Amino acid sequence: MKDAMTPAPTNLRHLLRDATQQLQAAGIEAPQREARLLASHAAGTDLAGLLRIDRLTDAAQAQFAQVLARRLRYEPMAYITGQAGFWSLDLAVSPATLIPRADTETLVEAVLDHLPDRNAPLRVLDIGTGTGCLLLATLAEYPHAHGIGTDLNPQAVALAALNATRNGLAARSHMLCCNWADGVEGPFDLVLSNPPYIPHADLATLMPDVVAHEPARALDGGPDGLVAYRALATILPCLLAPGGLGVLELGIGQDESVPALMRAAGLDIVEIRPDLGGIGRALVVKK
Repeated sequence: MKDAMTPAPTNLRHLLRDATQQLQAAGIEAPQREARLLASHAAGTDLAGLLRIDRLTDAAQAQFAQVLARRLRYEPMAYITGQAGFWSLDLAVSPATLIPRADTETLVEAVLDHLPDRNAPLRVLDIGTGTGCLLLATLAEYPHAHGIGTDLNPQAVALAALNATRNGLAARSHMLCCNWADGVEGPFDLVLSNPPYIPHADLATLMPDVVAHEPARALDGGPDGLVAYRALATILPCLLAPGGLGVLELGIGQDESVPALMRAAGLDIVEIRPDLGGIGRALVVKK
């Protein structure tokens, strides 16, 4: 341990070294990069701007100590900074919603491949919109599309609406607080959803960042992880226009069970698209 009389270092290089060691001891991946991200956030700059700083101000150093303590408690970086990137978007995030993942971008890629006309006046529905990432990324790629995002959590709905405004998409989107698609009138050319799909017993095995901080309701798929998909299989045929597409995110090992549910509902399986890790991630179905 350091001597109690040793003054706290103010040189940024020393601060980053000590923070990296603490993050590494806590088992946090890429501790050096995480330390730099925390420091740049505290200093109100980006990683490039951090290179031009030798010392943090007293206020920035105090802020750095606070955010480092939060990260050492496994609070996700996105919740600390209040933002995350997804597709081409800069999104506000909060503990009311899941943090958008790169794996979910696989759904956007599938949409673009199966609906190649970027000028199509699509009507889009995103069920369980969270931050709005899926709906807003789709609207950003289809300038004549309009969409609705639904979520049971009013805080998530407010956040998604904020992100629509933040990304210049408020005029073509509407965020609605409801259960699934209650009160929403179809038909839609495209229905998107990243539903809760983790089997309940597996929740405790997730990374500490997820278990302790991300909303369990957005993760918990029930005893077998399929509760949400059963609900979606019931409502998708009523929501989709003839020839319309549903694009759903899948969890690990669900690339047989979920398609079976959709086939039983009378939907055709178009594709199961893998993510960069080779996991079947985006299920594309057609009415």
